Amino acid sequence: MRPTAPLFKRRIGRRLTLTTKQVNGGFYKGTGSGSMGWHTKHGGYVIDPKKVRTYVVPEGLKDFKLTPFVTKNMEPLRGNFEGDPKGGLSGERYLEKWKRENGMD
Repeated sequence: MRPTAPLFKRRIGRRLTLTTKQVNGGFYKGTGSGSMGWHTKHGGYVIDPKKVRTYVVPEGLKDFKLTPFVTKNMEPLRGNFEGDPKGGLSGERYLEKWKRENGMD
């Protein structure tokens, strides 16, 4: 597949990403994860320490003023579904709650 002539003239055709359907059978896009070692002839895998990704934590991160979006102090919520045989998956229960909070259409 080739881009149309106007797109190709403006060089947009070269910047479009390829998909596996647009090229021959030998093209493999992959996930960008990369290898961290190699396979041995006996079916094992040897990890190369030079290829392993390491992340360096910046200094002073413990005293950083910004906090994550979710608080760590929140306790998990438990639903109360007494008298409903389907429990929390009941569509009727959901519609009742929606009408209570949002009003009628």
